[in-house]
Amino acid sequence: MQNKKILLHACCGICAGYPIEFLKNEGYEVVVYYCNPNIDTQEEFDRRLEALKTLCKKEQCELIVEPYNHESFMNFIKGLEDEPEGGKRCPKCFELRLKQTYEKSVSLGIKYFTTTLPVSPHKNFEVIKSIGEKISSDFIPYNFKKADGFLKTNTIAKELNLYRQNYCGCNLPD
Repeated sequence: MQNKKILLHACCGICAGYPIEFLKNEGYEVVVYYCNPNIDTQEEFDRRLEALKTLCKKEQCELIVEPYNHESFMNFIKGLEDEPEGGKRCPKCFELRLKQTYEKSVSLGIKYFTTTLPVSPHKNFEVIKSIGEKISSDFIPYNFKKADGFLKTNTIAKELNLYRQNYCGCNLPD
C-alpha cells in the first residue's frame, strides 16, 4: 500500500520530531511545512528553520518553507497585541497558521494536514482541534502530547542537538 501524504505544519525542529515519527508509523508520507509569521524576528525564524532542516534531513522528509512575513501576523492579530501568552491572541495565531497550511495543502494536492502545535504542554489541543476542523474536514487532529509525546520529541531534539528556544514565537509584550 502506498503511503498517503499529509502536510505537517511545524512550528520548530524540537516540536516536529515525534509528530513526524508518529505520522510515519501511521502510514503517512510526511511533507513538513514551516509557516510561522508569528515569530518575532527574522533571526529567530532562521534559527528555528535551521533546526527543522536538520530534523527533516535525518527523517528524509520534504520541507517546504513559507517566507518570513511578520507583518501578516501583526495584521491578523490587530487589537490583540497586548494579550498575554496563552490569551486571546493564541487562537488567532493558530487560525492564521492552520489556514495557511490548509491553503498550501490544497495548492500541493495533499489531501490531509495537521500541526505539531499540540505536542506542547502549553497549547490547548481542543482549541487547536476546533480551529482546524472549522477550516477543513481534511484536518487530522492528533494530540501528539499523549503517550509521552512531549518527552519523546524533546529526546529526539536532544539527540540531534537542535536549537531550543524558550518562547513560543510572538514575544509580544505581556
